[in-house]
Amino acid sequence: MSKHAYLFPGQGSQFMGMGKQLYESHNTAKVLFEKANEILGFRISDIMFEGTDEALKQTNITQPAVFIHSVIAYQTLVDPQPGLVAGHSLGEFSALVANHVLHFEDALRLVAIRASAMQKACEITPSTMAAVLALADDKVEELCATVQLETGEVVVAANFNCPGQLVISGSLKGIEIACEKMKAAGAKRALVLPVGGAFHSPLMAPAKEELAAAIEATHFNTPICPIYQNVVAKAVTDPAAIKQNLIEQLTGAVRWTQSVQAMVQDGATEFTEVGPGKVLQGLVQKIHREAIVNGVS
Repeated sequence: MSKHAYLFPGQGSQFMGMGKQLYESHNTAKVLFEKANEILGFRISDIMFEGTDEALKQTNITQPAVFIHSVIAYQTLVDPQPGLVAGHSLGEFSALVANHVLHFEDALRLVAIRASAMQKACEITPSTMAAVLALADDKVEELCATVQLETGEVVVAANFNCPGQLVISGSLKGIEIACEKMKAAGAKRALVLPVGGAFHSPLMAPAKEELAAAIEATHFNTPICPIYQNVVAKAVTDPAAIKQNLIEQLTGAVRWTQSVQAMVQDGATEFTEVGPGKVLQGLVQKIHREAIVNGVS
């Protein structure tokens, strides 16, 4: 039986004016935006609608902003029937609202804690990420392991986005050395990204403790459909396992390629990206060319 998958984007899909159209055209959206402002203790809607690119790039703004936009866009759909859901990194929280595991308010509180904890972790160790293009996944992993072994610097494969597009994460020096090795091994590009830290690497360990405590203290419901989680890249329905995977995700890899492949194997034929941007639509098309792909923003 063919299934409809709903996908939710992560950090990096934000844009100036995001969510404004939703606010102006849906009463439900208006109510949820105001609720979000209240929960966060400041008017994030003002930053989303009127803020500069620079303001939107701050992790503690970006993450709640992308989450709020995605969930509100989903709530405005008429009777969505998700057969399965997934989210890219931060997007996993939006996916957990869509499949009824988390209430909007609880998920937003967790996203705010996650963003703040990650921001603090970024300040502890100067670190970054880099995109590696046109090099096999196993070769990238092998080179990261070599750099760690030879230099003692942290560098790991962090985002398996689609075949031929992988993001590595680590210390400034580790990433610099790894990029040279990737290019020497035949990568088309190895490009340092404009991010403030090494997301999905062991350098996020200080943030993990804080997020784990908040997740453990939050009630997770039984989902109405499976979520394909980043760290395991397979269907998960047990609330305790969902919690654990969400915690592990901070220091673990986003296995997006593998997640989409698993969804296809389990019957997904149509993929709808819900939220700002079109990044995931492009990735799905590269992972599975026959998929029906669309978006709602």
